[in-house]
Amino acid sequence: MAASDIRFKLNTGAEIPALGLGTWQAPPGDTARAVFHAIKSGYRHIDAAFNYGNEDEVGDGIKQAIDAGLVKREELFVTTKLWCSYHAKVDEGLALSLERLGLEYVDLYLMHWPLAMNPNGNHPVFPKLPDGSRDIIHSHSHVTTWKTMEKLPATGKVRAIGVSNYSVKYLEQLLPEATITPAVNQIENHPSLPQQEIVDFCNQKGIQITAFSPLGSTGSPLFTAEPIVAVANKRGVTPAAVLLSWHIARGSSVLAKSVTPARIEANRTDLIKLDAEDVATIRKYSDSLAATNSFQRFVYPPFGVNFGFPDKQ
Repeated sequence: MAASDIRFKLNTGAEIPALGLGTWQAPPGDTARAVFHAIKSGYRHIDAAFNYGNEDEVGDGIKQAIDAGLVKREELFVTTKLWCSYHAKVDEGLALSLERLGLEYVDLYLMHWPLAMNPNGNHPVFPKLPDGSRDIIHSHSHVTTWKTMEKLPATGKVRAIGVSNYSVKYLEQLLPEATITPAVNQIENHPSLPQQEIVDFCNQKGIQITAFSPLGSTGSPLFTAEPIVAVANKRGVTPAAVLLSWHIARGSSVLAKSVTPARIEANRTDLIKLDAEDVATIRKYSDSLAATNSFQRFVYPPFGVNFGFPDKQ
């Protein structure tokens, strides 16, 4: 089986394609074309979110692909996420996402962050206090939100539920109270932020890791890091292919974000199965960063202080 066709079994029994198309920060007008092209190129996993502001375009791309006979809805794995200002109105948040996507159900619905923002604040997505900081409802526990989300699979509108941006701390708060174990934890993950502690914890609990920002950021030093380049040269592929393939070798699904047709294709066709030596080389690189306390987080929201960012694990 080609690396691009690998699937991982979730704790629900369903399978999630190892490679997915990410749509965060996809420009308006380009998202639908990117989704359509990705599906045409063989992608079957599409990741979206309410606060990305482009669920309608994601849905348009999916509809175009289905109408063109490229794929059936049941052959796709579609993820979207509950935004922070909808923690107290989960049903409404899901209904809005389904309406924008033009879908009757999503395969996976994630709590985007384990914190609630004011649903009646001065902005529907990014409410702020007078000092400019996020208007957070500290009295509303993410566990309460999860208990509401646990009712969703029975409605048929959601096939599985999960979390995003969860550390061990938040999972340790959640799991003793949960009736349904999260199917997925979607986190920023790459060799400069391996988050080994949370990856190991989730593996032990049967929670699938999905990596976002797997290449770091634009101009990321990962593309020129000597161990990454060494593996790329050894295998005759690009550093980007190595970085994406690393997640699959770890047993994680990974989101490759692009709106450029050639890059969308390459992110799929260039994937390889890294061997144990390759993985060990990259692990040594991550360990060297740990030794100098040099892990790097590229996705740092304005409310990151609430999670103890910048954390090193």
